[in-house]
Amino acid sequence: MADGDGLGEAATATASPPAPAPGLSPSHGWRERLRAGLAGTGASLWFVAGLGLLYALRVPLRLCENLAAGTSSLISGLIFIFEWWYYHKHGTSFIEQVSVSHLRPLMGGTESSISEPGSSSSNRESETSRQNLSECKVWRNPLNLFRGAEYRRYTWVTGKEPLTYYDMNLSAQDHQTFFTCDTDFLRPSDTVMQKAWRERNPPARIKAAYQALELNNDCATAYVLLAEEEATTIVDAERLFKQALKAGETIYRRSQQCQHQSPQHEAQLRRDTNVLVYIKRRLAMCARKLGRIREAVKIMRDLMKEFPPLTMLNIHENLLESLLELQAYADVQAVLAKYDDISLPKSAAICYTAALLKTRTVSDKFSPETASRRGLSTAEINAVEAIHRAVEFNPHVPKYLLEMKSLILPPEHILKRGDSEAIAYAFFHLQHWKRIEGALNLLQCTWEGTFRMIPYPLEKGHLFYPYPSCTETADRELLPTFHHVSVYPKKELPFFIHFTAGLCSSTAMIALLTHQFPEIMGVFAKAVSMISRTCVEYL
Repeated sequence: MADGDGLGEAATATASPPAPAPGLSPSHGWRERLRAGLAGTGASLWFVAGLGLLYALRVPLRLCENLAAGTSSLISGLIFIFEWWYYHKHGTSFIEQVSVSHLRPLMGGTESSISEPGSSSSNRESETSRQNLSECKVWRNPLNLFRGAEYRRYTWVTGKEPLTYYDMNLSAQDHQTFFTCDTDFLRPSDTVMQKAWRERNPPARIKAAYQALELNNDCATAYVLLAEEEATTIVDAERLFKQALKAGETIYRRSQQCQHQSPQHEAQLRRDTNVLVYIKRRLAMCARKLGRIREAVKIMRDLMKEFPPLTMLNIHENLLESLLELQAYADVQAVLAKYDDISLPKSAAICYTAALLKTRTVSDKFSPETASRRGLSTAEINAVEAIHRAVEFNPHVPKYLLEMKSLILPPEHILKRGDSEAIAYAFFHLQHWKRIEGALNLLQCTWEGTFRMIPYPLEKGHLFYPYPSCTETADRELLPTFHHVSVYPKKELPFFIHFTAGLCSSTAMIALLTHQFPEIMGVFAKAVSMISRTCVEYL
C-alpha cells in the first residue's frame, strides 16, 4: 500500500517503447486486420440493421403518417441516448454541466473553483502509478488500546466483545513474530512464553506468564503479557511495563555483547530489540493516557532517534497525536514534513492532520455564504484541497468526526482507507478537531465535494490510486458484529439523468398509446383536462 512502491518500474515502462505484440506472424496479419475491422464496425452494422428494420416496417406502423405526432418522443429518446452516452464517457451529466456552467451565472449564482490548474497533476500521476503491494494489507493499529485496562472494561460495562477473533488472531501472530525466536529453547522461561503467545484462552496465557516468572524473575515478555491482559487500570499496566523495561534493558545489553558470535545470537538481538521498543512505546502511551504528555513525547522522540529503522511501527503517528494534544502545531508540521512524503505510505492520521493544520488558518473566519459571494481565498483553497485529499484517501472519517455515526473502540488492527482506520483515527483525533474553532464547520461544508471530483468509473482515482474494492470484506472481519460497517459512497446517477429518463420514457409511452388507441386516449385526455380544471377552480 506504499505510495512509493514501483516508481522505478513505472519510469522504466514509460521510457521504453511498446514492444510489438507477440504471436502475430505476417501470414496471419490480414486475418487479424479483418477481425479488427469487423469488431470496429459492429456498432455501425447494428445501426444500419435498425434503420433497415424501420424501413421495412414503415407501412404496418404508419411511420410516415405519424411522423409529426411522434416527433417529440423521437427527440426525447435522442436526448436520453445522448445524455446516457455523455455521462458514461465523461462521468458527468451534460444537462447538469450546461446548467451549472452557463445558466447558473446568468441567474446570479456563483461557483468557486477549488483547484488550481496543474497544482496536483504531477503528484496525481506519480501517486497513481505507484502501488504494487497488496490492496488490503492489514496494519497494526499504532494507537491500540490495552486489553485488560480498556477492552475488558468495555466488556464488563456493555457485555459486548469489542475485538473479533480474526483481530485477536492477528495479534497472536504479531506477538509470536516480535517476541519469540529460534533460541527460546536455551532459556526455559522463553520456552514457556513461546507457548503462552499461542494460547487462545486469556487465563491460560496469564497462568503461563506467571510460570515464566517463577523460572526467571527477569522475563520481560512475561511482564508485557501481564501488563496487557491482567492489569485492569492504566496505572497497574504502567507499573508492570516498568518492571518489563528493567528486565528488557538487561537482556538487550547482553544480546548486544554476543550479537556477532552466531546467526542465532543475531536473531536473539532482533527479538530483544523488538521487546525493548514495544515496552518503551507502551510506557509512552501510558504516560499519554495519564496526562504526562511531555514525558510521552520525549519517550517517542528518543525511540525514533535510537531505532530509526523501525519506522514500520508508525511511532510518528503516536507522536502526532501527543503533539496535537499539546497544541504544538509547529512541531506537528515538522513531523508531517518528514513523513508526509510521496515515497512513504499514507495514512488517515497523516492526511487528516495535514488537512487540520491548513484548516486551522482559515476556519475561524470561514463562512459558506461569504465564500459563495466573494469566492475562496488562496488559504481557503489550500484548506479545501487538503480536505478533499484526506477524504479521497479515507472517505469514512468525516462521518465520525461530524458525529453522524457512533464511534466504537478501535480494533487492534486496521485496514488503511477502510472503516477500521477511520474509527481508530476519529477515536483519538476528534477532540483535536473540536478544539480548533470552525474546523468541523469547514469540513462539513466541503467534504462531500470530493466525490464530484473523482472520475467515473471510480476505479480511475484522482489524487490517489483507486479505492480498493476488498476493504468492506476485510473490515467486516476486523470490526465487531454490532457495528454497521461503512462502505465507499457509490457514485449515483445525477438527478438530471433520472429526470430525463423519466420524461423520455413517459413521453414515448403516451405517444405509443395515442398511436394505437387514439379514441381511448382522447377520452382520457379530456378527463384529465376536466379534473385539472376542476382542481384549479377549487383552489
